[in-house]
Amino acid sequence: MLFDDTYKTIEQPTEGIFRDRGSKFLAYAYPINSENDIKGIVANLKAEHPKANHHCWAMRLSIDRSVFRVNDDGEPSGTAGRPILNTLLSRDLTNILVVVVRYFGGTLLGVPGLINAYKGATEEALNQAAIIHKTVNDIYTITFDYLQMNDVMRIIKDDNLNILSQQFDNDCRIQVSIRKTQVEQTLFKISKVNGAVAKYDHSL
Repeated sequence: MLFDDTYKTIEQPTEGIFRDRGSKFLAYAYPINSENDIKGIVANLKAEHPKANHHCWAMRLSIDRSVFRVNDDGEPSGTAGRPILNTLLSRDLTNILVVVVRYFGGTLLGVPGLINAYKGATEEALNQAAIIHKTVNDIYTITFDYLQMNDVMRIIKDDNLNILSQQFDNDCRIQVSIRKTQVEQTLFKISKVNGAVAKYDHSL
């Protein structure tokens, strides 16, 4: 299978609500770029909803389905985080965090009821979301001599690269974002330019 360098995520945060027998499930979906984003978001929701009984969540990062975490936050194991995650998987969304805040209504919903509620709340939030396709890009810094400027700029234009930052002194540096599937051909072109060097920074 060819490496797929596109993924689906949500454009901006959305909310949804699901009610069952007096219990309220408020779902909050957020686009995220790293696990570091989770702690702050969950802390904010706990501060916003101090009287809620549970703040359960699931997240997915990376496009190969390898990075995910679930948190049942006191609900019976497998009844909260997992149904949220399964909804993300079935919609093929990644780089996303969904937190469901539950207010207990006095009636126990049982395992099937809970699974249905956490799934339903997540679906409500995702139904509000604008789904966008993004490409996985590698970030490179190209350094070159001022005289090579035209050659380097031509490659950037031909390969449709996104310039993130640039500085032109005697030594010139341009930071570009290259779509993962075309990195090889772009680097090959740059290597043909006398004195130009491309250094890998990170992926995005």
